[in-house]
Amino acid sequence: MTESPPPPRLRRLRLSVGAAVVVALVVLSGAVGLGLLRGQAAPTESIPMSTDEPSVSAAGELYVHVLGAVEQPGLYLLDVDARLVDAVAAAGGTTDQADLAGVNLARAVTDGEQIVVPVLGAAKGEPGVAAPGDDRIDLNAADQAALETLPRIGPALAERIIAWREENGRFQSVDDLLAVPGIGEKLLAGIRDGVRV
Repeated sequence: MTESPPPPRLRRLRLSVGAAVVVALVVLSGAVGLGLLRGQAAPTESIPMSTDEPSVSAAGELYVHVLGAVEQPGLYLLDVDARLVDAVAAAGGTTDQADLAGVNLARAVTDGEQIVVPVLGAAKGEPGVAAPGDDRIDLNAADQAALETLPRIGPALAERIIAWREENGRFQSVDDLLAVPGIGEKLLAGIRDGVRV
């Protein structure tokens, strides 16, 4: 004896109830997920980043790369109005070898900036002074002759680099060279390892 199928009305009722249960589960799981996301607090302190390239920072935040005589060199996320002292603090403070006479701790930092805290005995200067033995060309101090020692940098490009520096102030990162007329990504890639700020 075969069982007869349920009447169409009862079948529609079962389908409606099943669909309502599925929709309710989807809405509930979405609400729980949204509640979890909203419950996560935004970072309140600087966090070292593991990648070499900073991603686009959110409004009100900036990325800085802190190197040199600091306890924990790395990439840090700071408030948009941060000073150099905040970047150094985010990197765990300075080491015993730090030469703070070569660093303006009150200076405002900019997004994408690389900050090098010099070691004692390094040449005095701006916060981009490298440790002894670093033979890279300092974009903020090099004269035309020094710039011309770089691959594919002739007199005209060296003059443009110096002119850009005089008009715009210090290079904050090596990537600022892209703003110099005549320097593109390919040329920058060829000289990146030979320059610093």
